[in-house]
Amino acid sequence: MRLALFQPAIPQNVGACIRLSACFGVELHVIEPTGFAFDDRAMKRAALDYGPLSHMIRHSDWEAFQAGRGPGRLVLFTTKGATPLTDFVFQPEDTLLFGSETSGAPEFVHAAADARVVIPIRPDARSLNLSVSAGIGLFEALRQTG
Repeated sequence: MRLALFQPAIPQNVGACIRLSACFGVELHVIEPTGFAFDDRAMKRAALDYGPLSHMIRHSDWEAFQAGRGPGRLVLFTTKGATPLTDFVFQPEDTLLFGSETSGAPEFVHAAADARVVIPIRPDARSLNLSVSAGIGLFEALRQTG
């Protein structure tokens, strides 16, 4: 199981996902460019002391991510998803991909996904925070796969 962020824009969300990946023992893939300076100071502040515990891989772009992400399905979490999280069946080698906070995932990312999943929320709500969505999705995927 892997967690991936497509061009994240907010360092605090990446920091929260570093902590998430460290606590659950999964790889975190960050697909650049990011919307912030990806330096030690910003990440140390956002991730506190969890950075050394996580296994984070930075990819220079989408193509580099696709070439190095490993086996398994690419499962895109999106507000335009086709399958509610409650109905989706995860597999142990899935990569859970989350789009940018500001623009989501572009069409070419949607087209590359093996599955698209939506976290059901109230109809009048726009979306959840990126790191909250990643936590919900990762926990359910790990729960299902043991």
